[in-house]
Amino acid sequence: MPIRYEPAPDLEQMVRDIVIKTDMKHIDLTRIACVRSRGSRSRRVIARCHALSRIFQHALDIKAHYVIEAVSEHFDNLSHEDKVKTMIHELMHVPKSFRGGFRHHADYVTIRNVERVYRSYMEGS
Repeated sequence: MPIRYEPAPDLEQMVRDIVIKTDMKHIDLTRIACVRSRGSRSRRVIARCHALSRIFQHALDIKAHYVIEAVSEHFDNLSHEDKVKTMIHELMHVPKSFRGGFRHHADYVTIRNVERVYRSYMEGS
């Protein structure tokens, strides 16, 4: 069965809440979309962050956009806390420049940093 994508307004609301309640103010909510995929064969991926590459931005004359994909088979059964932490993790891949690049696991997107942002999110609730 081919992979299917559907809008995820619940995740877009979660992203809005995270951005509002934390120090992730560099995230331009007008250029972030969330989708839920179904039918993925991925065994370990819970969610992914995709970016519109610089070549597409240039060719289409548009600014960078990011899409967060939640793999339904793995994401939907998580606790609310783990869903929020997963979305924080994916948002952390978006650099402050918001130009289509990614921040990587080795230097920034770490469990320690996700926990720090999650605590900030909970304090803002």
